[in-house]
Amino acid sequence: MNDCNQKLNIILERIKKNEINCFLSGENDDLNIYLEIHAGAGGTESQDWADMLRRMYIKWFDKKNYKYQIISEHRGEEAGIKSSTIKVDGDYLYGIMKAESGVHRLVRISPFDSGARRHTSFASVWVYPDVDDNIDIKIEEKDLRIDTYRSSGAGGQHVNTTDSAVRITHLPTKIVVQCQNERSQHKNKETCLKMLKARMYEFELQKREQESEKLLDNKTDIGWGHQIRSYVLQPYQLVKDLRNKKESSNPLKVLDGDIDEFLEEGIKNK
Repeated sequence: MNDCNQKLNIILERIKKNEINCFLSGENDDLNIYLEIHAGAGGTESQDWADMLRRMYIKWFDKKNYKYQIISEHRGEEAGIKSSTIKVDGDYLYGIMKAESGVHRLVRISPFDSGARRHTSFASVWVYPDVDDNIDIKIEEKDLRIDTYRSSGAGGQHVNTTDSAVRITHLPTKIVVQCQNERSQHKNKETCLKMLKARMYEFELQKREQESEKLLDNKTDIGWGHQIRSYVLQPYQLVKDLRNKKESSNPLKVLDGDIDEFLEEGIKNK
């Protein structure tokens, strides 16, 4: 009987996987991704929340054996991160993760508040496809502002002594990309241009699909009224996606990388 149940569970898992795969037929669903996380207003609180989100996704990448590399990261003064950009390689990653783009909201008793009061924090997550070099995206040199700065590592370690980090701003669209993981300024610039191409391609796809206005409106403010998902730790325990109503009463498990159910629901309702 146990053997039959085991075989039945395997069959059901395969059916579920095939069902999900049927939804991954978009033009770029099979591509690798860039994942960006930005802290919202609120200083240390939001920066710590951005760091928690980064940890959640990295835990999920590890569980799936996806390869990832931190391209750029800016730490908070006291704790957490102001922003982080991660390049991730894996089958159909863009299709799986593109619905994660948006503002994520956390409600908890703050560990940074001596009065143990409840705080609400916001951070944004944006997922972009790692486009193929054959994609025809024209980037004019005159439209770029290129800045260099000294890159830094956690705890003062791995600090480059030269201004090797690169930040590129595409002036017409205001898209900003940055890279500091290489010691060579040339390599960092190369990576930045590849990221910019990915961002601009995704931007053009949004316009073509007549969704850019809605998505860009969502990007104007990392705060109230723009969140796609809420993670409540106090006064009750609940994670709720506000678009498809998917819920979990175990937020700690979700924050530990158990996000498959939310990703699957996002794929079905994209």
